[in-house]
Amino acid sequence: MDILETMRQRHSVRSYLEKPLEDDVKSALQKEIDTINRESGLRIQLITNEPKAFNSLMAHYGKFSGVTNYIALVGKKSRDLDERCGYYGERLVLLAQQLGLNTCWVALTYKKIPGVFQIASGEKLTVVIALGYGATQGVPHSSKPAQSVAKVSGTAPEWFWNGVTAALLAPTAMNQQKFTFSLEDGKVLAKAGTGFYTKVDLGIVKYHFEAAAGEENFQWA
Repeated sequence: MDILETMRQRHSVRSYLEKPLEDDVKSALQKEIDTINRESGLRIQLITNEPKAFNSLMAHYGKFSGVTNYIALVGKKSRDLDERCGYYGERLVLLAQQLGLNTCWVALTYKKIPGVFQIASGEKLTVVIALGYGATQGVPHSSKPAQSVAKVSGTAPEWFWNGVTAALLAPTAMNQQKFTFSLEDGKVLAKAGTGFYTKVDLGIVKYHFEAAAGEENFQWA
């Protein structure tokens, strides 16, 4: 399954089966997490067989059930922390989909359980990603027209529209899709709108754009 097909097939899932992750699946996720942590300076952590975080009133309000596995996106506090967590977290989300798992980005509707994952002084937990074997495969979200999030003068190359199309497949908070991409002299500028978790969303959509447009075709402005 190529990355674009993975993006099309991946949808947010909130209800999970009582089925533990296989050892080879956990190993593949942990290997990628280790790689990402070295590349990014983040301290992403995989938590398995932990039912308490999503067994709370907030989790039930968010309509979560059966969640016992999740990824904690932790890093040193900085201006770009949320964006980096979005970018690298979505890389893990799409890997999880390729491994046969389902996922959901979670901002508020979970409980921090002491001692389950580590947050050092000067670090921050941004969001978590619930994952496991979904009770369903989820449903596609509605999307804005590509032209409404793209700012170009004249005719844009195919790779640019491929990137925008992929960005619109990305999950965003409340499906707001508050982002824009503009193109000038081969450089792409991605901007976040205003609202909750739009910086995390920006990282997510930038990963989608980059994967579909091809890193060799452009530079980020």
